[in-house]
Amino acid sequence: MENHVPQFPMKENIECGIYAVTRGAGRYRKANIVRIQDFEGAIFDLDGTLLDSMGVWHQIDIDFLARRGIALPDDYQKAITPLGAWEAAKYTIARFHLDQDTPEGLVQEWLDMAQDAYWHHLQLKPYALQFVQYVRSLGMHTAIATSSDDALVGPCLERTGLRPLFDACFTGNDVKRGKGFPDIYLKAAKEMGTRPEKTLVFEDIAEGLKGANAGGFYTVGVYDQANERQHEEMKWIADKFIFSFRELLP
Repeated sequence: MENHVPQFPMKENIECGIYAVTRGAGRYRKANIVRIQDFEGAIFDLDGTLLDSMGVWHQIDIDFLARRGIALPDDYQKAITPLGAWEAAKYTIARFHLDQDTPEGLVQEWLDMAQDAYWHHLQLKPYALQFVQYVRSLGMHTAIATSSDDALVGPCLERTGLRPLFDACFTGNDVKRGKGFPDIYLKAAKEMGTRPEKTLVFEDIAEGLKGANAGGFYTVGVYDQANERQHEEMKWIADKFIFSFRELLP
């Protein structure tokens, strides 16, 4: 009996605005498939994709705004998640008219609130480590592309055992534009030496999938409970949608 080989639907593009939105995991998926071995590399988001951390950021947003007498708006986390810390701070100051705050101060406050969780407590999502190990066993290149800050990412990758499994790690500090644009994914692919059309991108937010699609990557949407409101949109945008990395293991 042949071993099970994870397979992916072929990309089918529809021009939609500035993005090439793909008919993916929903009812429009094409029957043709490609094998995971056909790809040269894989780029992984960290928060909500590999790391079970989005609940922490939700609470930080609640507590941070409460200190200023502001209730958390329903759309706030979706608005800032694709941004790097600096851009998220500027957006927050402008949106809530926080004239007494500075971007530097807000970023440091967020880092202080998140540091203990990232350095000591946050865990990987089920089967995330096993899937990255499987990808590496196929000889594929791997990279992290995250909007989180270097000060949080480095210690977390070391503690969870992910660090040796990645060729490169890029954060929001490495690019000017957020994940609604392809910049961070293109930078990661260039570092790995892989072609976008032969590189998988795993993301748990719609904006990240849009940005990766715009760069010509093969996109995989990853379920995360914190972003459940985006899942129908993600299923439409992504080439494939998964609820667990277990689905992709042989």
